[in-house]
Amino acid sequence: MYIFLTNSVLNLRVIVFILLSNLIFTQNKNSIKDILIDKEYDSKSFFVGATIGHGELLRPNITQLYLSEFTYLTPANSFKQTAIHPRPGVWNWNKYDDFIDFAEKNNLTLRVHGPVSPQASKWAKNDNRTKEELLKNMEEFFTELCIRLNDEKTVKWMDVVNETVLRNGEWFKEKPGDSAWENPWTQIGLNDDGFPIYIVKAFEIANKHAPNVKLVYNHNGGMERKMWEKVLETITYLKNLGLRVDGIGWQAHLRDKNGVGLVKEDLNYLSYLIDWTHANSMEFHVTELNYWLNNENPKSISVQKRQVISYNNIVNTLISKKNNGVVTLNIWGLFDRRGPGDYPKYILSLYDQNGNPKQSLYAIKKSLINESTSLIFEK
Repeated sequence: MYIFLTNSVLNLRVIVFILLSNLIFTQNKNSIKDILIDKEYDSKSFFVGATIGHGELLRPNITQLYLSEFTYLTPANSFKQTAIHPRPGVWNWNKYDDFIDFAEKNNLTLRVHGPVSPQASKWAKNDNRTKEELLKNMEEFFTELCIRLNDEKTVKWMDVVNETVLRNGEWFKEKPGDSAWENPWTQIGLNDDGFPIYIVKAFEIANKHAPNVKLVYNHNGGMERKMWEKVLETITYLKNLGLRVDGIGWQAHLRDKNGVGLVKEDLNYLSYLIDWTHANSMEFHVTELNYWLNNENPKSISVQKRQVISYNNIVNTLISKKNNGVVTLNIWGLFDRRGPGDYPKYILSLYDQNGNPKQSLYAIKKSLINESTSLIFEK
């Protein structure tokens, strides 16, 4: 009996070792930035980067880790209305300046995530706000942001709007109170064609004041068809107005067992979205890739395996499109962490909470080295 149990444990360890070892390769010490150079990815059309927060700029161990892997950076939330111009008469450019200085010092390419979005200040979400007050604050904030960004040599892209449509295809709107996830800007109103005024106004401002920066329409969700049909309809409308829209962003917060990276039909639709984007002379950006969990153990083998497969399938899909137009990948946060509430309870990334690299990092590197384009599905 003792021998049987011992052999069973050994067999289990062998299976686990083989499963993980398949993802580790001799080049696992190579940085992502070096792999992109060595494998001759087009430096003008294929980008892989990550997000760090402003607090992490003050931690050399984190900035050194970031710089060892990447040259493409998306600052977390330091360029948004709630950080820069949360209410009338208040401006704060300190975080903006710190990130610009960091990018210039280290020769980084920036995508500025400072869109007109639900991530708004409590002042903007206050139920007593009038449409006129909201519009004035939005115009002040976004005009000044665009003017400043236009002269920054490190800034290549900016998100203009973000999270505009719900999964059911309806416009994302305001909610009572000032603490919920809501979009206060929609209450400014719809124009005569039925599109939110704030979306059109934001792209008008960006077109006028940021001609040197590429403009991205960023969005969340999965591959819900009604949602994306509304987003694509809105982008087509903006372009028909003569407004420049240079790219579509998809956040890619992958979810549990049913995330896009694990569902063949959703990956096929992702492929269609990228093709549609390129066919309409735009770029496609995966802007905030991470993996969300509910009640599962984030360290379990099954969770790690699903995260690896999901990341493989997203990255491989992007690789398969690299000769058709610009594609970019941004990892939202370097480290595993607790979520903001019950869901997501855990948010997983490339390194565990102690800073140790995970199989998800090795999987991305392996795909980039092999220029993999095939998809993987659990049986």
